[in-house]
Amino acid sequence: MNRRRFLRTAIQSAAVAPLAARGWRAFAADAGQQLLYVGTQTLKPSTSQGIYAYSFDAATGTLTQKGLAAWGDNPTYLVFSPDKKYLYACNEIDHFGGAKSGGVSAFAVDADAAKLNFLNAVPSEGYGTTHIAIDHTGKAVFAASYDSGSAASFHVEPDGRVSMPVSHFQYTGHGPDASRQTSPHAHWVTVSPDNRYLFVNDLGLDCIHIYKLDAATAKLTPNTPDAWHSDPGAGPRSLLFHPNGKVAYCVEEMASVIAVLNWDAAKGSLTTVQKISTRTENWTGPTATGCKMVLTHDGLFGYACDRGDNNISSFKVDPETGKLSLLGRTPCGGDIPRHIALDKSEKWLLVANQVSDTISVIARDSVAGTLAATSKTYPISRPQCLLFY
Repeated sequence: MNRRRFLRTAIQSAAVAPLAARGWRAFAADAGQQLLYVGTQTLKPSTSQGIYAYSFDAATGTLTQKGLAAWGDNPTYLVFSPDKKYLYACNEIDHFGGAKSGGVSAFAVDADAAKLNFLNAVPSEGYGTTHIAIDHTGKAVFAASYDSGSAASFHVEPDGRVSMPVSHFQYTGHGPDASRQTSPHAHWVTVSPDNRYLFVNDLGLDCIHIYKLDAATAKLTPNTPDAWHSDPGAGPRSLLFHPNGKVAYCVEEMASVIAVLNWDAAKGSLTTVQKISTRTENWTGPTATGCKMVLTHDGLFGYACDRGDNNISSFKVDPETGKLSLLGRTPCGGDIPRHIALDKSEKWLLVANQVSDTISVIARDSVAGTLAATSKTYPISRPQCLLFY
């Protein structure tokens, strides 16, 4: 896409008038609402135009669309800065400014109007950019590009804009699956709890690349050891740290397994201690693939979505070891769950169902940790990411 048009259109869309004269904060105070931003696919057959804003009523589990928060070119994944003044999106595209590249976009958050004001966009130097993360100081942003099999880091300027890439890594090689692992596929970027390391999940090479991070400059250097390796053909997709900072959970897409990993911050190493399935037992339907996991703030319960069989697995977490025990599986309420999120009250789990074009809202038992068997669904074209303000 022409970069000038990309920037011009984004600025125009961000300048749309506020939703209500009193502003979002006043409305939220009156109604007890939560603000939710939703990243979407904008490529055909989608009818979405970018990032959408919703209000969520935690008392009733009702989701209400407030409109387009900002135009974006396939803004599939979103992340806030730690102070929530800024939002960053990866643009999952193959061409940016005439080059073979995806993009990273920066926005200033206008919570009063439930809008996003465009700041700038830069190339990711990799194409099919699927995931974005930010360090705990808000000074460095990271992106993983699935199609090109590469990862990059960016420095955050004082005004929230992102720099051109500071570090860039192009991976080479392949995995054992001849249909899905013919090349590297960087899928996810995660910052360690102590802000000293960055992890890049590589579905194509069956590993998690590990880097030392200089947050002040966003520079990355390979760690020793430089990677954790999954079983061959497992396809590590996403990574999530437990609140205790000692355990991490890697969702392996192709194996539909969660690998529970001990994290040694002194050495910068991950060690597998448990594997547990996200797939329905004796599944014989379409190919099932693991996707995303979330944890409650106290770290006592976890939830993971699996596509193909379209379920959410609920787990109890051992507070000492971080190991998982299955509580049950629940229908996701749609087709191909791409992302899940707990609302701030943790009474509801929301699911972005990519192919059925819906967001599902599932009630959660805060004591038992179980999910309701049925859900409410709300239409939206090709939802990809759910981010509560």
